[in-house]
Amino acid sequence: MFGQNLEVQLSSARTEDTIVVWKSFHDSITLIVLSSEEGTSELRLERLLQMVFGAMVLLVGLEELTNICNVERLKKELRASYRLIDSFLGDSELIGDLTQCVDCVVPPEGSLLQEALSGFAEAAGTAFVSLVVSGRVVTATESWWRLGMPEAVLLPWLVGSLPPQAARDYPVYLPHGSPTVPHRLLTLTLLPDLELCLLCGPRPPLSQLDAQLLERWWQPLLDLLRTCLPLGPRALPAGFPLHTDILGLLLLHLELKRCLFTVEPSRDKEPSPEHRRRLLRSFYTLVTATHFPPEPGQPEKVEAAAHRAQVPRACYLVSGAEEPGTGWRLVALQLGPRLLLLLLSAQSPTYGLRGLATHTLHALTPLL
Repeated sequence: MFGQNLEVQLSSARTEDTIVVWKSFHDSITLIVLSSEEGTSELRLERLLQMVFGAMVLLVGLEELTNICNVERLKKELRASYRLIDSFLGDSELIGDLTQCVDCVVPPEGSLLQEALSGFAEAAGTAFVSLVVSGRVVTATESWWRLGMPEAVLLPWLVGSLPPQAARDYPVYLPHGSPTVPHRLLTLTLLPDLELCLLCGPRPPLSQLDAQLLERWWQPLLDLLRTCLPLGPRALPAGFPLHTDILGLLLLHLELKRCLFTVEPSRDKEPSPEHRRRLLRSFYTLVTATHFPPEPGQPEKVEAAAHRAQVPRACYLVSGAEEPGTGWRLVALQLGPRLLLLLLSAQSPTYGLRGLATHTLHALTPLL
């Protein structure tokens, strides 16, 4: 605030063991985050603040946050967003909060699910429908995929963070598309952790989406829906061939704003799934802030255009290596709109990292 009075913009500060980042939104709300987590970067915390503000708009609306008449009432209303915000602060299995891409999974027989979803959407009278497992999108209508950021990430995340319920009728604002006029988010549980999400206006009423309508479209696909349940943490279909050295992967499609994220391969090996997620998150932050432009072929500044030829296509890191032949390998490879990050075991030779990443990216390309 002292800097602001002197027309100096200060966005972050560091102490010996803590980083502090703050950001003002619409000259009304200022959010401050402090982290003493080892290796936390400003990029990670800036994106966290954007997600937190997005969550506040999603559940309270922009009008309430920019024209504050009663602070105490606003504080009460904001309690609705605490559960969602807490899920960003915890050790989530999702990564959309950091990548700003929608967490997805790849179902077997995706075309059958897509067909059923389109038919159900038409019968229900809304163009915005998705099938979500544990906060990740299995399949969605074209209109749902066209949702802007951050609601495309926030809506499935919100559904994954709520306690289980057979059906919900939830008022939401769309931070990008409709920040002042609420929509309705309807959810219907097909199987535990597998939910249909519909975004609509005043119609249809929840009562119209009865068991008969659900049975007509989804009963014939019950066995296929069951195969979607383990896809939550796994993301990839059962039996998808991955090299045995791969311990985790993150594949991003930077134009479609979708990503696949899993730390399930070779679960019997070290490190733990939590540690794997932390390693891949830190590596993503490093390569995004240091090596790769945030959008394919779009440097952040005009003068950077002259250096486009120097944008790297691949990089690798050996984590925690105290002697040769030890330490996890992390490799990143960008081809066109796709960026692949792999976490590999210590046995993987560094000279083969790029070849392994290229082969894996080609294998994954048809999926995303």
